[in-house]
Amino acid sequence: MEASLRPIPGAPALLLSGGGPDAAGTVIIADLHLGLGGTLARPGGPPEGSAELLADRATAILRSAGASTLVIAGDVKHPILGVPPPLRRVLFGFFSELLASGIAVEVVLGNHDVGLARYLPREVVVRPASGIVRAGVGIFHGHRWPSDRVLRARRLVAGHLHPGFRLAPTTDDPRGKRPCWVRVEIPPSPPRRRRSRRHAALAAREIIVLPAFNPLAGIESLNRQRPARGRSFLFGRFLSRGTARAYLLDGTDLGEVATTGTLPTSAPRAAVRSPPDR
Repeated sequence: MEASLRPIPGAPALLLSGGGPDAAGTVIIADLHLGLGGTLARPGGPPEGSAELLADRATAILRSAGASTLVIAGDVKHPILGVPPPLRRVLFGFFSELLASGIAVEVVLGNHDVGLARYLPREVVVRPASGIVRAGVGIFHGHRWPSDRVLRARRLVAGHLHPGFRLAPTTDDPRGKRPCWVRVEIPPSPPRRRRSRRHAALAAREIIVLPAFNPLAGIESLNRQRPARGRSFLFGRFLSRGTARAYLLDGTDLGEVATTGTLPTSAPRAAVRSPPDR
């Protein structure tokens, strides 16, 4: 039986269920960026993006979904190189809170996670940036090419892009930037000549890109600009292979996202529709 992979309404998280014991009750998130906006006095960052708040939020999401395993698809911490001493206890405390709640945690390394592993509780399972496969779903961060095993998965999940849409500003949201999901349907690839194969052929028929879990993380407005350098790899090498649609966290369908050619200068009219349960 194929696993179910669906967004959790109102949260930047996916629920993976069914498909075997390795996927039973698994929540997938990405881009925590712990320490973003941190200072010496407050190394965990401002209250709205603090490690304590994010740990509480993740725990609440897993409890409401009836899940017991959390997979983080990269960028646990914000500093790219190394882990500043004040941030080390923040990282340890974040994962200790999850573990104390009975949550099993697995981390797929992202480009911000250099030096992360040594400062985590030993119960946290750390996987390489090339990704993992759970119940036929390949999970990787998105800054580097995934493993052949991930490429052969029928569905892929990535982070890294921080996708969003720029909509009309409001009093509650003066910037008008809203995080969103991106779902890409990929047509079958033509067979490649054996001599040209450096990696396994991409077998996925669907790619889902997670919104950033930290609300303070930057957002790439996909209806107004090309992704910044560093995030363009995922956009150019994966999203551009198929037809992409964007959805707000509440399920509002924002329409197709241009992955080739010129991007539109304004957002399409949104129609409320929940992303399909895959």
